[in-house]
Amino acid sequence: MSPFLNFDTPDTPDSPASPQPVAKPAMSAPSTPRTFNDLPDELVKQILGSLTAHRDLSAMCLVNRRVNHLADPLLHKTLKFDQPKHHFTFSESLTRRPRRGSAIQTVHLEYPSHELDEFLDLANSPVFSNRIDPFSHTISTMSNLENLVISVPESLCHGIGTLFNGPFDLACLKSCSLFYQREDDGYWDLQENIHIFSHPTLESLTIRRGRLDSKGFDSLEKPAQTVLEALHLIECDINDDALADLLLIPEALKEIVITQLEVPEPPLEESAEDMEDYIFALSSAQHSLETISIDFASLTGASALRMREFETLKSFELRDYQLFGQSSPRLHSVGLPPNLEILKFLNNVGEDEEIEELLCYMIENKQIMARSLREMVIVEGEKGVNPKVLEACNAAPDLHLDIW
Repeated sequence: MSPFLNFDTPDTPDSPASPQPVAKPAMSAPSTPRTFNDLPDELVKQILGSLTAHRDLSAMCLVNRRVNHLADPLLHKTLKFDQPKHHFTFSESLTRRPRRGSAIQTVHLEYPSHELDEFLDLANSPVFSNRIDPFSHTISTMSNLENLVISVPESLCHGIGTLFNGPFDLACLKSCSLFYQREDDGYWDLQENIHIFSHPTLESLTIRRGRLDSKGFDSLEKPAQTVLEALHLIECDINDDALADLLLIPEALKEIVITQLEVPEPPLEESAEDMEDYIFALSSAQHSLETISIDFASLTGASALRMREFETLKSFELRDYQLFGQSSPRLHSVGLPPNLEILKFLNNVGEDEEIEELLCYMIENKQIMARSLREMVIVEGEKGVNPKVLEACNAAPDLHLDIW
């Protein structure tokens, strides 16, 4: 036997295999059930954000302290106060949790006068003696508010109006709608809230049933240019000179909508009676306006409009007699904006023979008078669409007729 024989060498192919130890399966630890509390905060927020019912989100606030902390900002992201007591109760809660106001982004204040009377005495209570009235104070705490809808009694007009009279508490406000209810259903005084037009971050503003006389902004009060892009004046009584001054403030107003009832009630005192006066007022923003909608049936028109300087205007809504004028005989054709794309008439066009003739002439010469015009919208009357206008539109190249 060789002295160098090594008995620790592996088995050769000719030798039987050595038995190998069999590994025993590892003992698995008992599984622990996962709970809602094990989810990360971001996932919990997504789940809470998918709850559309306000009551469901309120119920989640009662689960535990952690869920309450995550759900509370979502619960108060959008608020609607349709009763004064809800508004007042929330105002009181801010004394205990002042940071709650910063979570709010959208607020609707909508309640009638008769529900406010019992709370007016509370507004003068010692609790609020050192504040603005509790209703406007509540709004002032909402430092991240972006959308504000006001539809409340006129008695709150002054207090809320002070919020817009800088320095601005609502530094993130982008959209605002203002309507103050009068007991006689009249127009509320816009002068109380005039500084809303000077708000530096506001992009969209809607005024309902407001009145503004020729005073407008005092010369010393006129602010720097703002970012306002859309202005809607719904059933308002606005002096056209004051409107011209207001439209000097936005740097690039893109859209204006003016509406009034078929028969204004109460009768208008400040508004112009001629369409030309409104177009002159809008010329303050002619460099940026893209959409003009004037649904104001009682406005007359002495002569055809001249709007060649509105070079950015793309869409125009009005009545045919306001565009072509009502004086007879009509010696001048209308001067449409050079880049107008959509012309919408809010009445049955062509009932006046001279207007019918001018409208057909304009359509037939579209390449000269309005070469960018691609769509015309007209209302179908009891007798249908004026056949001559319909024929002219069908013959015009690149012009689509939409009949309502």
